[in-house]
Formats: sequence, C-alpha cells, structure tokens
Amino acid sequence: MASRKTLKKNIKNITGELFADCVVLSMCEGADRPALEQLMAETLALNTEYVTRISHTERGSEKLFYRKLRTEFAEKAAALGERIVAL
Repeated sequence: MASRKTLKKNIKNITGELFADCVVLSMCEGADRPALEQLMAETLALNTEYVTRISHTERGSEKLFYRKLRTEFAEKAAALGERIVAL
C-alpha cells in the first residue's frame, strides 16, 4: 500500500491537471465560461473531498477502504475529464 502522503499528492496532481485544463479552455474565445466555472468548482470539491477522506481512514479495513477510495476517485476524475473535453 502506498503512503497516505503519496496518495494525497497523486490526487492533488490529477485534480490540478483537470483544473488547468479548465483554465486553458476558459481563455479560448467563445468558451462557455459559466460551465467552465462550474467544472472548476467541482474539481476543487473533488480534491477537497478525497484528501479529507484520506485523512480520516477507517480502522480495521484499510485495504478495502483505500481500494474503494481509489476506484471512486478514478471514476469521478474520468467523468469530470470527459465533461471538460465535451465543452
């Protein structure tokens, strides 16, 4: 199992990349700014939610907890990425 510090760093990097994509798209002419601002807010909320969840690990079932956390984060990040690309 990777350390909690590394996992938090990975989550911050992924959400940072998603946020950067939104910023770049918002600079384009004809961009849907309200939709991009909503996606930026969702990206920040995703980061906060998962970093907070890592800080409060369930005792006794750590492997299951982290496996579930990783799969949920991957699904939500992929869905958010698809929504960014669709704009």
